[in-house]
Amino acid sequence: MRFSAATTAERLLPERLALRLRPLVDRIDAVVLAPGERGAAGRMSLIAFGIRVFSATIAFLSQVLLARWMGSFEYGIFVLVWTTMVIAGNISCFGFHTSVIRFIPEYREKGMLAELRGVLLTSRLFVLFASTAIALAAMLVLRLSAGRIESYYVLPFILGLFCLPMIALSDLLQGMARAHSWVISALAPTYITRPVLILVFMAGALLLGYPGSAEVAIWAAILATYATTVIQLVGTTANVDRRLPAGPRSIHLKSWIAVSLPIFLVESFFFILTNADVLMVGMFMQPEDVAVYFATVKTLALVHFVYFAVKAGVAQRYAQFTHGDSDRLAGFARETVAWTFWPSLVMAGVVLLLGEPMLALFGPGFAAGYPLLFPLVIGVVARAAVGPCESLLTMSGNQNVCALVYALTLALNVALSVVLIPLFGLWGAAFATAISMSFEAAALSFTAWRKLGIAMVIFAVPLSAGRNP
Repeated sequence: MRFSAATTAERLLPERLALRLRPLVDRIDAVVLAPGERGAAGRMSLIAFGIRVFSATIAFLSQVLLARWMGSFEYGIFVLVWTTMVIAGNISCFGFHTSVIRFIPEYREKGMLAELRGVLLTSRLFVLFASTAIALAAMLVLRLSAGRIESYYVLPFILGLFCLPMIALSDLLQGMARAHSWVISALAPTYITRPVLILVFMAGALLLGYPGSAEVAIWAAILATYATTVIQLVGTTANVDRRLPAGPRSIHLKSWIAVSLPIFLVESFFFILTNADVLMVGMFMQPEDVAVYFATVKTLALVHFVYFAVKAGVAQRYAQFTHGDSDRLAGFARETVAWTFWPSLVMAGVVLLLGEPMLALFGPGFAAGYPLLFPLVIGVVARAAVGPCESLLTMSGNQNVCALVYALTLALNVALSVVLIPLFGLWGAAFATAISMSFEAAALSFTAWRKLGIAMVIFAVPLSAGRNP
């Protein structure tokens, strides 16, 4: 029996409330229970949304506990190092964690099993080799630059680099699971298992008498990352082997890299842009300021997860529709904008309403970040207003122009941060981020309209535009 929001509401809610909610739950059922690819994408996005809600709660509570256990100074060091490692791990995939979402459905639909076997193995080896090389090179740079970096950052960064290969491999495995529509296998390791294990290992260290320092927290992160990724690797491999019979492999590394590198630029610019504000605050301000700003951003993540949940559910559907009916692609893409915008708007209101007491949970002084939520929310809602536009561009072969948009947005963000943070502190970082995100949304929406003739914006006025090659 399939899930029905209407039936569930009738069973669990009072009759009057169920009747009031009937129009809403009927719309949910229209998306989730729709036949074909539309329904599959809707169900996947709904599952992803549920996972992200749960994971956002876990992440928020874990960060609250870490901040209270460590104090703002040590916590600020930890979050700067960990944020940098997550960015570096994502970049170390060189686009393969996203390109496999395009290759796997294509090879499976065309019956190209040798190529499918080849990309599944080669991408793992490539990512492991590349991320390990980057980690070793970064360690060397840190040793050579020790005198020019604040001493309290050196050891934590060196320790953090031990996580890099496993973070990169985990991102690739997430892409493989998304390509097969295994949404729980894709999202649970990164967004549930790993943060829970970090918290468990850190709590265990404190019980054993270790100090609440950044170094101890990073050791907890190392153990959690390796455990999570090994479990993820075993599970994904077993699932793939059950669906794919043994046979020869065909390796096309040159062509795979040719497709992955532009995606690498898009994903790298996007991921750096998503976290650039924290890095820039770390560059210009003290660890205590990093801690306050990061706690504010974590509170705002309750809005962000809607966007990422929809993106996780639709990317591979975009790839499938791209090879078929352009009208179906356009209609589906416009639906995903609404899926993203309205829940994000509701969550933005909730965060603004409850943001101050939520930040106060982190400890003394953290509530000072509450006013920063207002400009930051504007940027997040602006991004939600165009839906997963970059996924549409990437999966339709327009990754080069998408990379250009993100390069311009990142340059704008860095330039604004360099000017505004020294003048206005954390307010400067918040406004730099909000302006950059608004520019990004407008540029991506315009690009999708010019390249694909699809109006990726909420409240779009029907217009026609010819495709530009």
